[in-house]
Amino acid sequence: MQTLDALEPAKVRDVWRILGQISDPEIPVLTITDLGMVRSVHHRDDGWHIGFTPTYSGCPATDFLLAAIREAMAEADLQPVHIDQVLHPAWTTDWMTPAAKTRLREYGISPPQGHACHASSASAEVSCPRCGSLHTSLISEFGSTACKALYRCDSCREPFDYFKCI
Repeated sequence: MQTLDALEPAKVRDVWRILGQISDPEIPVLTITDLGMVRSVHHRDDGWHIGFTPTYSGCPATDFLLAAIREAMAEADLQPVHIDQVLHPAWTTDWMTPAAKTRLREYGISPPQGHACHASSASAEVSCPRCGSLHTSLISEFGSTACKALYRCDSCREPFDYFKCI
């Protein structure tokens, strides 16, 4: 005989869908699930447990995102919620979905190139998100946020942010 526990996977999918609507405050075209920041969703006797990994230690958006998760879960009447910050393994740009990288480019930010284990802005071929040219130059290791570098396209002459491969 099936119990209500057998229905839990559908609710877990609902929670993933709810969390997939929470946008990153710095890049509104991406959600926390696009970025791979949500590591797990489980329901236990004491409530919902959400594993969450910030993009980097000290990210100023972390508190905002934790509050957004609690608010979204409360609006869906899915409580209590326990958010477990998962710091190991550390988040990397490899956790971003391919769709997230496409939306990032369409938004005007060059997505991370290559894999995190080979991360080095000096050797990366960074393409211009506007014209696609690989003829680009690093202007500054830091762009509009610490996770981005500022580049200029040598073909179309437009400056753009590059989301660093970390």
